[in-house]
Amino acid sequence: MQQDLLKMLSAREGHFKLESGHHNNFWLDLDLLFLRPRAVHRFAVELANRLVKHNPDAICGPLVGGALVAEMIASELDVEFFYTERFVPAQRDGLYSMEYRLPSGLRKPIHGKAVAIVDDVISAGSAVRGTLTEIQTYGARPVAIGALLVLGDLAVNFFAERNLPLERIANQPSSLWLPSECPLCAAQVPLEDMVASQLSPRDAANT
Repeated sequence: MQQDLLKMLSAREGHFKLESGHHNNFWLDLDLLFLRPRAVHRFAVELANRLVKHNPDAICGPLVGGALVAEMIASELDVEFFYTERFVPAQRDGLYSMEYRLPSGLRKPIHGKAVAIVDDVISAGSAVRGTLTEIQTYGARPVAIGALLVLGDLAVNFFAERNLPLERIANQPSSLWLPSECPLCAAQVPLEDMVASQLSPRDAANT
């Protein structure tokens, strides 16, 4: 199943600044992953089967890809579905500066719920970490993290330190660098800021 999932993902090489603030040498274009929901659905079902043992009352995913997978899993498990929206601060020079917020109407209903947080792909884990902080702010109890694909060990170690089980369909090695330690910066390879390149008009209004 891991190889089937990896075949669906398209990667390009270069020098990229990720949402977390880390740099790396490749980028996964995930928009095409959801062109055919039926193809993704079987992976979501398998992830649901792995998350069910954690007895979640609800599944929460960050928009966009994480929420799409989370909704599939919530439907499969017949539990509640929540999502968070990305908020881009005016200054985001540090690591993990991005925020993820629950819509105002979902803040009260999530209180007291056992929640599994799901994303399509987790690398440094910026979106999941932001979602984790947000749901805890509103009284939810995180019970597990889920992803179709986990890249590298950074997020694995972060969630292990917090005793949060991380369920995933596939793993892939990945190198992440702090900006001050990035070999591509040292080699003066042009940097592409992936958040800036993806900003919608709504996001831009929040910068």
